[in-house]
Amino acid sequence: MKRATAVAVVLLVTGAMAASGQGPKLNKTVQKAEAAISPDLLRAHTEFLADDLLEGRGPGARGSELAAKYIAAQFARLGLEPGPKGSYFQNVPMLGKKVEPTVELRVGRESFTFFDDFVSFTDAEEEQVGVEGQLVFVGYGIIAPEYRWDDFKGADVKGKILLMLVNDPPASAEEPELFGGKALTYYGRWTYKFESAARQGAAGAILIHTTASAGYPFKVVQSSWSGERFELPQQPGDLPALKLKAWVSEDAARKILAQTGLDLDALRKVAASREFKPLPLGLNVQAKMEQKLRRLESPNVVGVLPGSDAKLRSEYVIYTAHFDHLGVGKPVNGDAIYNGAADNAVGVAGLLAIAEAMARASQEGAGAKRSQVFLAVTAEEYGLLGSLYYARNPLFPPAQTVANINMDGLNLIGPTNDMVQVGSGKSELDEVAQAAAREMALQLKPDQFPEQGFFYRSDQFSFAQIGIPALYFDNGLEVIGKPADYGRQKVEEYIARDYHQPSDEIRPDWDWSGAEQMARYLFRCGWKAANWERAFDWHPTAEFRAAREESLRQSEKESAR
Repeated sequence: MKRATAVAVVLLVTGAMAASGQGPKLNKTVQKAEAAISPDLLRAHTEFLADDLLEGRGPGARGSELAAKYIAAQFARLGLEPGPKGSYFQNVPMLGKKVEPTVELRVGRESFTFFDDFVSFTDAEEEQVGVEGQLVFVGYGIIAPEYRWDDFKGADVKGKILLMLVNDPPASAEEPELFGGKALTYYGRWTYKFESAARQGAAGAILIHTTASAGYPFKVVQSSWSGERFELPQQPGDLPALKLKAWVSEDAARKILAQTGLDLDALRKVAASREFKPLPLGLNVQAKMEQKLRRLESPNVVGVLPGSDAKLRSEYVIYTAHFDHLGVGKPVNGDAIYNGAADNAVGVAGLLAIAEAMARASQEGAGAKRSQVFLAVTAEEYGLLGSLYYARNPLFPPAQTVANINMDGLNLIGPTNDMVQVGSGKSELDEVAQAAAREMALQLKPDQFPEQGFFYRSDQFSFAQIGIPALYFDNGLEVIGKPADYGRQKVEEYIARDYHQPSDEIRPDWDWSGAEQMARYLFRCGWKAANWERAFDWHPTAEFRAAREESLRQSEKESAR
């Protein structure tokens, strides 16, 4: 889950940029092609993809298939080639699971109500799932040697149910940069929490939700986890399955702890110390679930624009945007279709608009040197599944992929004086963002919501994990002609009202010129990456540097054979 206005850009650029500070500039032909990116074009694509006809584009559903065929048809119209296997589709195998609302959860003497108090899921591939175990509070559930942090201290929690806090341990005055300071690290993400529990051999994990720690209200958890969920089929080497994966509301968590005489606020303080040790709570957890299972495929959609330079044609810039959303779910104010207009029909519109501009440049003899890949991915809302599958089964060699530009929403609040860079300082890619910003007279700012951890919440993360350096952009907040706090208010309003709700539909107050500005900015970033002569790398402290080095080593070995 992520804020829908977020836009991620993963770029590799050259050392020459450090000298010039600008990188390749757009000539008149390319500038003319860029003009294809217009408010009318962005709105037209968004109106179709977010229409009720597509029923929220849930993976494997009719609306998702319509969206995929629409995107493929647009690629064909623009003259993009299909993928290396001769198809516009990379089918992603998935397992669909729908937990029935009759699920039971009992902790100690207390029984809890599905949806109102908790939501749950399971890794088990069975229609009837039962799990029972002792409840153990494990703080933040983190093992991070680089921070000298271990919440488990060697305790045996095999077969237990782990109660965990979401987010990172808070930084202190003595260690202001502990776990990134205000910025959320991957250790704080809910995905890491479940992975951590699985590594410890636990039977299940229950996450305590608060709006402050998760970054969104409990209704987002309810809408995202109460319908059909999807996962990639288990592969050799995957983490052990968790029989119970659940979120509980803050009120439910306090009710659980009240049985033991413990207080949630006091436990948070204890968990904020390196001295914390797992705390058995003396409560037994019993959960029973019935679920409907189905195997399905949902495609990633791929179109390729070959590079114009014979030497660089075998290197790739990959643009991505997820086309799925939450489908048809629990009605809110009489509306059960989760259209996902901002999240992420408009991002796909940006993908298609940039493809059109790049294709026009190529047709006019001004095509980019590197090949460009336009990839609309599926099932992002269910754990980045489409991009994760691509990362495990890349259509283009990761070592030769020099850029990924990921569009997870576009700016819909109006043109701004600024652009926000998330994840700055991770690599030597900041110069690309700065150069494009200077060309468009935009002020580049650091992350304005570091506590949200947006870098880890969309498809760029899948690419970064296989070593492609990542830089993450969000739209600016200094809206031209509006009061100073207008942009931030609009973002917070969207999260509170529309994020992962049926109300995420095209709104009459959306300013499509803001989307145009942002899509053109991303076009320019991509253009620079696709025309640069050699690549930069991650900084030595970046968590993805080792993956990139390994990717390059493997590529060299294969070339030497």
